[in-house]
Amino acid sequence: MAVIEVLRQEDTPKVLNVIRKTQSICPECNRILPAYVFERENKVFMTKTCPDHGETEELYFGDYNMYLKFSSYWSDGKGTHAPNVKLENCQCPANCGLCTNHLSHTGLANIIVTNRCDLTCWYCFFYVKKGLEGAYVYEPTQEQIGMMVRTLRAERPVPGNSLQITGGEPTLREDLPEIIRKIKSEGVDHIQLNTNGINIALHPELAKIYKEAGTSNLYMSFDGVTPKTNPKNHWEAPHAIEACRQAHLGVVLVPTVIKSINDHELGGIIDFARANIDAVRAVNFQPVSLTGRMSKKEREKYRITIPDCIHRIEDQTNGEVTADSWFPVPSCSPITHFIEAVSNRPQYELSIHFACGAGTYVYMDNNRKLIPIGKFLDIRGLLEFLDEKADEIHSGSNRWITLAKAATKIMGFIDKEKQPEGLNMGKMLFDALVRHDYSAIGQFHLKSVFLGMMHFQDKYNQDEERLQRCDIHYLTPDLRIIPFCSFNVIPEWYRDRVQKKYGMPVEEWEKSSGEKLEAKLYRGDLRKLKPGQKLDMSCSTSEIFQKVSNLQ
Repeated sequence: MAVIEVLRQEDTPKVLNVIRKTQSICPECNRILPAYVFERENKVFMTKTCPDHGETEELYFGDYNMYLKFSSYWSDGKGTHAPNVKLENCQCPANCGLCTNHLSHTGLANIIVTNRCDLTCWYCFFYVKKGLEGAYVYEPTQEQIGMMVRTLRAERPVPGNSLQITGGEPTLREDLPEIIRKIKSEGVDHIQLNTNGINIALHPELAKIYKEAGTSNLYMSFDGVTPKTNPKNHWEAPHAIEACRQAHLGVVLVPTVIKSINDHELGGIIDFARANIDAVRAVNFQPVSLTGRMSKKEREKYRITIPDCIHRIEDQTNGEVTADSWFPVPSCSPITHFIEAVSNRPQYELSIHFACGAGTYVYMDNNRKLIPIGKFLDIRGLLEFLDEKADEIHSGSNRWITLAKAATKIMGFIDKEKQPEGLNMGKMLFDALVRHDYSAIGQFHLKSVFLGMMHFQDKYNQDEERLQRCDIHYLTPDLRIIPFCSFNVIPEWYRDRVQKKYGMPVEEWEKSSGEKLEAKLYRGDLRKLKPGQKLDMSCSTSEIFQKVSNLQ
């Protein structure tokens, strides 16, 4: 860490314990600025100064020690071998598309099928709002969607193979099953449906229809376990999950975490996932991105970072899921490198910036206690070992001899005394890493939940080093592939331009469709309890329905 003086607008030196220098944007005018990431009082901040709008200082990462741990897994990815934007035309983030500066291939592609929604959540930056100047309804045709998916599949060195259908609320499109089938026919294996679940709760048969069309799992909003923290779908979510359970369609719960609003219920959300572990495959917490113009005081009220969430989870799970159980997303790169060395061909790799996301698996034992995978598997040791063996193969060692030796040593990273009863982690690792047989992992998922954390950027904490490593991308009808945190952080350059070019004004859409934009707004409460009654969201959805029936 360097101690340097940074000149502020008024030319008064500001002494910072700088961790690194990067680039960012002015939240007022989008001017590209030098930015400094620095440590103060065991927290990580970013500062940048615009000559016109002054200094912006923002909390970047709420725990410096965790920042250091996560940064040890820094890993640049393969980049893109078929860029849409050449280097000479690239000035990040002014011309995304992907460019030759980009260091990650697409890990998850997003296709917006509509920007209409049946809710009007106060923190949402996306849905089309009637009455606003320049409001457009954006709904690409199935032909355009097919072209976008073919562009994704043409990526090299690794063709894109995982896609999220998003919005708005995608289930408002009546042709959604046809869209899913279209995407599947283009060769995409994993299709995730991003939804609030309300239409599925109202029409349970949709879960089976979407599953049969090719949907892999539901990515469902779920902001808390009480009506106050989760007004959008508190009453509806259990019905949507039950429909997915019957259709054998896995569910990922997606809470947007907002400090002072719902950050006290993170443990409760995990309890709800535990109670529905047969249907809920994961919980992916998303610390809120702060959009629009906000004062520093407002930002401090709502701003929460990945370490803040992780520490709250440890407290709220009574130490079941400890802070040291979490690893940054790029920590899994050694697994990719090992499989690449063995298979001798490029593999799918999650090489995002270490400050973007984190995760852990928790396994439920016979006493229904959650045991993080790191409690019985030496994850760091295993990852270092796999990297070492990959290097041996790349340096000329016989891959099969190296593989045979590795197969026996892998077992040494498992603490069999602490391994939950009924789990054979050694066999699962051997099958996956050595035999490339992933069927055993399916059995592991039956009694486990993946806990994830993804903090998308906003104009106050935007970091070019993070952006250049982004692997969550948007597909657009002009056949660009745009990083998430360009598309949404600078909407006037990307999202709004795309939707204006390929959408139509609200009034024109209403005239052509014969429907009012607000006609699909949802205002009901499904199976609402009697006044004064509370719903125990730590129960399974089947138990919830029984309690509701008893109360009515």
